Amino acid sequence: MPSTEISLGLSLTGLPREGRLLASVAQRAEQLGYDSVWSAEAWGADAFTPLAYIAAVTSRLRLGTAIAQMAARTPAATAMTVLTLQQLSGGRVLLGLGASGPQVVEGWHGVPFRPPVRMTREYLAILRKALAASERVEFAGSIYSVPYTGPDATGQGRPLRSPLPGAPDTPILVAALGPKNVAMAVEEADGLLPYLWSPTRWQQAWGEALAKAPEGFQVAPTVFVCIGDDIDACRDQIRPRIALHIGGMGSRTKNFYAALVSRYGYAEQARRIQDLFLGGDRAAACAAVPDELVDDLALVGPLPRVADQLAAWREGPITTLIAEPTDPAMMEPLASVW
Repeated sequence: MPSTEISLGLSLTGLPREGRLLASVAQRAEQLGYDSVWSAEAWGADAFTPLAYIAAVTSRLRLGTAIAQMAARTPAATAMTVLTLQQLSGGRVLLGLGASGPQVVEGWHGVPFRPPVRMTREYLAILRKALAASERVEFAGSIYSVPYTGPDATGQGRPLRSPLPGAPDTPILVAALGPKNVAMAVEEADGLLPYLWSPTRWQQAWGEALAKAPEGFQVAPTVFVCIGDDIDACRDQIRPRIALHIGGMGSRTKNFYAALVSRYGYAEQARRIQDLFLGGDRAAACAAVPDELVDDLALVGPLPRVADQLAAWREGPITTLIAEPTDPAMMEPLASVW
């Protein structure tokens, strides 16, 4: 699946949610030629509110969620939010969805963690019907039923259709890491939101599934960026982010990020990072992230080096590179070499 022209996006992760500063960053990104901005959610700020704010102070930027958690909202609630934001923004929304993990789903949202592949299929089927707003939504699945027909149902639910203008062309991208989930995303979604993407080893983890992707399928990885003259200092700013995902975003038996980098060929390093992190020695876990892995997963170092690195990222199937800089001041130099 060869790449066409790649667009440049900006992740809002790590940026303050103070309105004036958020507006300034978004407006500057628009001026610099960024195509999109992307918000996220875990168990703090939600993904959609910042985008609604940005929609009011920009005119061109596309507005993406990377990601909005499916467990946090019913498919209908997500459709309501997207239809509202599409109307307010003039149709600029890119909907990125993810299953999250059991630690957040059960520990924060207080709902059961469902098998991601099956849940996502059903979620998308309902969501697309609701976004189209052309017919009343009815669905009977193993996880979702609309109207609800469970044993505690009142029996008074009836199929409904949104009165808002439909937005059936809203791009829906899915965050997936495991082979089965990626294959499902290729079949059911309009794009993929990978994390910890390797431009040199992506085929080892994603190649078989992406080879079956239809024309127009989007691949939009979030990429850590740290630009500076001291490459070692830049790497040291990225290490904690990689260590957190490999070591702490999941349990010892279920960590999608550790499994991913293991498929890249870093299984021994992933085990060591995870052992140290889960053992409570986060500093050692960060130090255990090797230079090779940082350089493989991130854009780091002096600007000319980053410009050279970008060539590898352009070689694969990526359609949008979502940059996550360690400092907003890096937005401009990255745009200058883009």
